[in-house]
Amino acid sequence: MKVTYDVEADALTITFRDERIKESDEVRPGVIADFGYDGALVRIEVLDASHIVSNVSEMQFAVNTARA
Repeated sequence: MKVTYDVEADALTITFRDERIKESDEVRPGVIADFGYDGALVRIEVLDASHIVSNVSEMQFAVNTARA
């Protein structure tokens, strides 16, 4: 998984896997979901990210490894 922020475009992109994109859907205004040829989600792009994310230059990442 990779998270990138483009300052000039003010766009935050979360890439889940490296696959070719078959189609993109704007699931909400300014939120674009890209899907691969297998129909699964490949990445999400958030436009005007600085209006949504409180601090675009800082990211926290947490993994919960507890099993039920």
